[in-house]
Amino acid sequence: MKVELEADKCVASGQCVVASMEVFDQDDDGIAVLLAEEVGDELVESVREAVAVCPAAAIRLVRS
Repeated sequence: MKVELEADKCVASGQCVVASMEVFDQDDDGIAVLLAEEVGDELVESVREAVAVCPAAAIRLVRS
């Protein structure tokens, strides 16, 4: 599945990193950075959690 991140919406809460550190990181300002645009089945649930906890609704998981 494909992960989409709208970094301009990010409020630097870091919840995505807590939910899925294999897929997300933060830059020096705390803004989310996408480490992987495509994820396999083993990471889908953690990305779904990141989508659910993102206070800015800046993350989407879409079928590729």
